[in-house]
Amino acid sequence: MRIILHGGAGGIPGEPEPRQAVLDDAADAGASESDPLSAVETAVRVLESDRRFNAGVGGAVQSDGVVRTDAGVMLSDRQVGAAAGMEGVEHAVSVARAVLEDTPHVLLTGEPAVEFAADAGVETGVDLFTDETRERWANADAPDGSPSEHLAWLADRFGGSTSDPTAEAGDGYLPTNEGTSASGDRSARNARLPGHDNSEETSAGSDRSVRNARLPGHDTVGAVATDGETFASATSTGGRWFALAGRVGDVPQIGSGFYASPAGGASTTGAGEDIARVTLARRAVGHLERGCDAQTAADLAIAEFGELTGSSAGIILLDDEGFGSAYNSDGMQTSTASN
Repeated sequence: MRIILHGGAGGIPGEPEPRQAVLDDAADAGASESDPLSAVETAVRVLESDRRFNAGVGGAVQSDGVVRTDAGVMLSDRQVGAAAGMEGVEHAVSVARAVLEDTPHVLLTGEPAVEFAADAGVETGVDLFTDETRERWANADAPDGSPSEHLAWLADRFGGSTSDPTAEAGDGYLPTNEGTSASGDRSARNARLPGHDNSEETSAGSDRSVRNARLPGHDTVGAVATDGETFASATSTGGRWFALAGRVGDVPQIGSGFYASPAGGASTTGAGEDIARVTLARRAVGHLERGCDAQTAADLAIAEFGELTGSSAGIILLDDEGFGSAYNSDGMQTSTASN
């Protein structure tokens, strides 16, 4: 079994060394499984249970004060399952797997998805807040009114990650960097690279790109694994801070947050709306299908994403030959393991 994980692309997180240790443990746990789907589920569940990552416990809070989780999983034979907008569900990745295995559907959402999760044996009613996220929400001064009032309130707040619970949108631009390779030792892959100010980068020609560039970071977790015959991809998230209640980003959307085909698999992280607009995971796997190796495909996909949107993202890829990862944000921690 070979597996690669990411802990989210965005700003340099607090506690990078403990986070890396959790990623490494999750990769080792996944690599010990007997099939790729179990490998990615096991690895992602470790990250969903750790407050340092924006998935499961410690997820971002939407405008109505609720943490909602999303996830998707896919196999290279195009079996797929996803779930979104689930309150009180720590292990969204397990719900996505149950959708794949137990239903004729590809995506369940909202309260019915939570009811399905409980019926499938996935724990519900979990308190997904941490002390840090509860304090940040308490200080947010959120309105009680209509969606229109929520939209006015979140205009200068939407975005960000739980890597730094004190961060606020507008704290500064995220520099854009060259992506790092998934080859080499774990510490080298996660070194911070020099960047440049991207305040003038508006290649997509929109204020939206500039707003996304100002966000302090975005976390999502994901994994891709193979046993040499089948690829499996999984991505899980707690969303982005101060999104309008009910918002669903790229993560549970097939081809955006995750994708797999006989050529390989991908998991993405970053500015979710823009990832969905360009179906980043499908774009990267398409490069594999055209004969690129995993690292080249990752580099190409992130370069194209940056040119098209002006936003920040990261991606991990796995093919028959090796691992690939790239990002144009300030950092993205990854880990690999083989067994």
